[in-house]
Amino acid sequence: MSLFGTDAYRSETGLPPLVAHAVAVAERHGFAFSCLPEQGRLLRALAGGATRRIAETGTGYGVGLAWLATGARPGVEMIGVERDEHRARGAAEIFVGIPGVRVLHADWTEVYAYGPYDLLVLDGGGQGKNGEAAADPERLLTPGGVLVVDDFTPSATWPPEHLGRPDSARVHWLDHPALRAVDIPLSGDLSTVIGVRRPL
Repeated sequence: MSLFGTDAYRSETGLPPLVAHAVAVAERHGFAFSCLPEQGRLLRALAGGATRRIAETGTGYGVGLAWLATGARPGVEMIGVERDEHRARGAAEIFVGIPGVRVLHADWTEVYAYGPYDLLVLDGGGQGKNGEAAADPERLLTPGGVLVVDDFTPSATWPPEHLGRPDSARVHWLDHPALRAVDIPLSGDLSTVIGVRRPL
């Protein structure tokens, strides 16, 4: 979820048709929080490494899921989970006729019912990102599976900081014992944590 993420697409050209469709739906509904184009391109690249299953939480109107579907191999199953009923319905309509893509109206924890995943994208304003209720990569990822946690801001300190305080959410993933993780700046104000589940 990126503040003004949908607006960032106004200057973009050459978007994949499915992504452009999702952006148009988000704009029509006044939804400002789509993933940024930089994040979308990363998701498209990572989706190409999945062989069986991908999930995204906080799907919104489907912009991130559209990037994932654009990059995924044929036959890979994709699940988007959105807790808002209207957004879930709007996103589901975008993917009608696209094999293997489903949008569920549910809390983010519904992803546990369909895993494990080759690629899991945690989005949606912090759901599953931090604290005792954080997603469990050992249950949700295949060995070697990739976790993406987005919407951080770049930090040159350790521990990383946000608004002058230690960023506990980011530290949680960078120090997670089940992951090999790295914080990757994607732009001047956007950073993403990518973790790979360690072998069993």
